[in-house]
Parts: sequence; C-alpha cells; structure tokens
Amino acid sequence: MAPLAATLAATVALGVGVGLSRARSERERRRLREHELERRLGVLPGEPLGEALRRMALGQIDLALEQLGAGEAGASGFGATGNGAKGNGAPASNGASNAPDERAVHETRKAIKRVRALLRLLHDELGERACAREHATLRTIAQRLSGARDAAVMLATLEDLIERQPRKLGRRGGVRKLRARLHAEHERAREQALRDPAARAEVLGELQALRWRVSAWRLPERKGIALVDADLERGRRLAHGKGVGGHKRVIAFHRWRKRVKDLRYAAEMLDCVRPDAPGRSDGELRRLARRADELAETLGEEHDLAIFAAHVRGAGKRDRGQTWHTGRGTRARLLRAVAKRRRALRKLALRRGKRLYGERPGRFMRGVRAAHSAGRRR
Repeated sequence: MAPLAATLAATVALGVGVGLSRARSERERRRLREHELERRLGVLPGEPLGEALRRMALGQIDLALEQLGAGEAGASGFGATGNGAKGNGAPASNGASNAPDERAVHETRKAIKRVRALLRLLHDELGERACAREHATLRTIAQRLSGARDAAVMLATLEDLIERQPRKLGRRGGVRKLRARLHAEHERAREQALRDPAARAEVLGELQALRWRVSAWRLPERKGIALVDADLERGRRLAHGKGVGGHKRVIAFHRWRKRVKDLRYAAEMLDCVRPDAPGRSDGELRRLARRADELAETLGEEHDLAIFAAHVRGAGKRDRGQTWHTGRGTRARLLRAVAKRRRALRKLALRRGKRLYGERPGRFMRGVRAAHSAGRRR
C-alpha cells in the first residue's frame, strides 16, 4: 500500500503542478495580449477617438522607455493612466553595461516619430504652447539618439551604391577605403550611443516627464474624426508635394517626406482594428498608410543620398586622413552615381505622390471620414 500511496501522491502533485503551470502560462498570454493592445495603433471597438489617441501616445512613450532600458515597470509605473499601467516607476540600472543596442535606438526613434505625428493631429486641441513644448522635448531626445543611426545610414547608402555599380565603384581603391572608414565610424558611434549613464538618465527623465503630461490629457469626444479633422487636412495640404522644384529641392523633399510620414501614422491611428484580428484591417485607411509608407521610403532614400553627396563634396584636401576624404576621381564617380540614383528616385516619388494625392482635398477628406466610419461599423 505504501508504494501505491506514494505513486498516487506523486501523480496528484504532478497534476497540480501542471495545472498551476498552465494557469500561469494563460495569465502571461493574457497579459501579453493586453500589453499589445495598449500599444496598437488604431481605434479599438467602442473606444472613443480621444481616449484611443491618448492610449497610443502613452504606448509609444512606454515603448521608448523600455527600449532605452527603463524596463517595463519603469515605463508604466506612473499611477493611474487610463490604460491599466502599474509599477513602482523605478527605472532599471542606467549603467553603461545596460546601454541600448542599435536596434533599440532605432525602435525608440520610430516611437518618437509616431508621438510627434500624433501631436500634429492634435495641434488645435492641445494648443500651440503645449505642442511646441512636447515637440521640443522629443526633438532633443531624437538628436541625442541620432549619431549611431546617421553613421549606419551613410554606410548603408555607400554599400547600396556599390551594389548598383559594382564595376565602377566596387573595384575602386578609394571607395573601398571610404567604406572601411565609414564602417569604423559606425562602430564608434554605436559604442558611444547613450553609454554615458548621466546622458541616459536625462533622456529617460525627459520621457517620463512627458508621459506624466500625456497621462493628464483630457480630450473631448466628438463625432467621427472631428477631433483631428482640421489638423489632418492641414497636414494633407503640406504633404501634397507642390513646390518641390528649384534650388531648394533637397529641403522641400525632406519636408515633404516628414509630412508624408505624418499622413501614414495618422491613417494607422484612425484605422479601426479588432482585438482578435491577427493582422490589421485591409480597408481604405490601411491602403492609404501603405501608399504613404512607400512614398516616405522613396523620399527617405533620396534624402540620404543628398546627405551622402554633401559629405563627399565637402571633404577637400585639408580633410586628408578624415573619414570622408577621397581622391578627385573617386569623388567624381561617387557624385555621378548619387546624381543618377537621385534622379530616378525623384521621378518615382512624384509618380507615387500623384497616386497618393490624386484626389482633390475635399474628396480626399471625405474618403478618410467615410473609411473611419466604416471601420467603426465593422
């Protein structure tokens, strides 16, 4: 009887252990689903637009805090925020050993861009002073994170040029030397990205203070997209792409790109999504976001090439031994390759811009309102 009793006891204990493990796993899955919904761009069923925009802003700030090493508790521990956040508010160690990697910095920059796009949607509602303060905070944070990202972009731009013209560029000694120096510069910038504990603490503090202010937003509920109607239409006019010729073309294309990215994020934020859907909806707003994203990528590559060319052109004889120094022949070949690629990208951007903004403003805005309302009814 003793062996039988021991076997039964072990079986019961095993069953209890399995049950507890399953319960913990289910709680963890439920917590992760709720966590994902809080960060999701788009309006959830029955969620007022003002509450949804506030939730999205908080979610993106939390994402930035976590990516920079504040940890989940540090990102969401600010008392009642309206999105179920709890914690003690204490960030993780800010030591150099816990400094974020390049991917974390990139994800943080993207989260910051989403928050800035959301602020532009709410410009009239929040007011000039509040929006200017928050934009200044986010701009300062983005600038502190830009070093490693800029170095990576310049290296990738050169490698793309070499891939497109392997015979003219890939075999040239000056180009190989430039690539080696850019690679070394990228490694240095990556190592230095927020390695200073004091700098990281300052960035995290600014983000946490911003989160406090966003959690205090009280946005009114209005019919449809009336809350953001005026700002969306203003952004659409700026992003139309008119006046991108002439000697200020680089600046004009860069500004166009920023407004196009705003339009993309606005379309994603106004889209209506279902919590049980594995992916996003495939309605008009989602298609608008995809087209805006394609155009923004084209404009972004064109801008990166413009910056690359400026570096190459600006490195003269006095810069011998510096990162961007090249011989005259190498410099000429690189600039010709850049000019050829930029011409192709500008033509592609204008075609995609015409496709994206082919409708008249009034019809465009009516389509956005109708798509949002249709999503609400789904």
